[in-house]
Amino acid sequence: MNNIHLRQTLPQVFADRDAITSDIWHHDITFCKGKRYLIEAASGTGKSSLCSYIYGYRRDYQGIINFDERNIRSLSVSEWGNIRRHSLSILFQELRIFPELTALENVLLKNQLTQHKKRKDIVALFETLGIADKIDVQAGKLSFGQQQRVAFIRSLCQPFDFIFLDEPVSHLDDENGIIMSRLLTEEAERQQAGIIVTSIGKHLPLDYNEVFKL
Repeated sequence: MNNIHLRQTLPQVFADRDAITSDIWHHDITFCKGKRYLIEAASGTGKSSLCSYIYGYRRDYQGIINFDERNIRSLSVSEWGNIRRHSLSILFQELRIFPELTALENVLLKNQLTQHKKRKDIVALFETLGIADKIDVQAGKLSFGQQQRVAFIRSLCQPFDFIFLDEPVSHLDDENGIIMSRLLTEEAERQQAGIIVTSIGKHLPLDYNEVFKL
């Protein structure tokens, strides 16, 4: 996948509003593979909804979203499965961690589907992010910031053309944010992938090609 093209896209819940002030909603926007984008938003402006639409698990929007000029509404279930395994990765704002599984099991669950990373490389990511001592701890017993790092590692355990990170550093200190930024940059460069980050204030420190106000 080389581009994601939004054509006059708008959440249906916003349809009755008299005016929408946004760089994205009701515009023609193209996200290109290999570039880095920051979407800054106030709470309630549809930030997480945008990620949901592009990832394909919500369809309550007007307009068109295309992957390489194909309308995503036409994709079959099997095609979505293939795209989510090989082309799109996402770090959800709510993380979607399985609390009863250990931190490592949460990551391996995805990596078993993709076979993208070796176990030693996954363990090295835990070490780099300062949570090596939490590998065998149930994820539900971790702090939100620790869970954020687990979910981030999981998001790297697949091939992708684009990776979405919805408020990835909301509960991290600056040092861990810098580490996450470096790891993300290294992985995206290896895959020549695009990066799309959302933020309502504190954001991941990257050299962004474009910044949008949602």
